[in-house]
Amino acid sequence: MPSVALTINGRSYSVSCGAGEEERLRRLASYIDQKATQISGELGQIGEARIILMAGLLIADELASAFEEIARLKRSAEGQNSVQDSLGRELDLVAQRVETIAARLEQS
Repeated sequence: MPSVALTINGRSYSVSCGAGEEERLRRLASYIDQKATQISGELGQIGEARIILMAGLLIADELASAFEEIARLKRSAEGQNSVQDSLGRELDLVAQRVETIAARLEQS
């Protein structure tokens, strides 16, 4: 099992991961490090545990917002599908009426 060295808030961590997951793990750790750097820049060194906790909370908030946006977009898409389905049914009815009228005109 591969091991990756990660640095978050100036501290190094060695983390095991699955084969091929190393680069993704580095990117994720880099994102956490950015948040930790942001927090320590705003609040100063308030302790490693608190900085990591705050970084985790900020990331969880971003994730929750992303899930809410996904749910909103799904609802919107479902609404559009419903409108499209309704329009499709209406067009089918109109087409049937036109065909009926055309048939009557041909008989006349």
